[in-house]
Amino acid sequence: MPDPEAERAAISAAMGRLLNGTPQRSTGALSMLQLANEAGVKRWLLTHKHTDLAEEFRRRARHADGVPPAFSGMERRLRDLEQANIALRKQNSQLCTQVGTYAGVVRELHNALRRLNTDSTRVPLTMVSADPARSRLRRAPLRDR
Repeated sequence: MPDPEAERAAISAAMGRLLNGTPQRSTGALSMLQLANEAGVKRWLLTHKHTDLAEEFRRRARHADGVPPAFSGMERRLRDLEQANIALRKQNSQLCTQVGTYAGVVRELHNALRRLNTDSTRVPLTMVSADPARSRLRRAPLRDR
């Protein structure tokens, strides 16, 4: 039969490692299962035999603000990546609008070129507005010759 004091010492050491964010045998999550894995003991020893240590771990884990120290760097990185994602989505939206504007200009230029190729008078065209919603190519006024 294993020594209860050795079990308690292993659980206490594992508790310290998990709460400090330096796990050696577990994922670092602040759960009973990971505490048992970190201590190298069966979970039932925590839930049935060393309930005082289990309760102490639960209490200390609650005060850890929900994010285990082992994951705090990942949480910071996640926040940074979410901010970068928001910025990229905004930039993508602006670029999509810009591409739409360019497509309108290209369409107008294509139509003007087609009209020029079919028009025998070959009157020059001018752009009235740079705004794609209002842009129309119009014939330049004829000048006196």
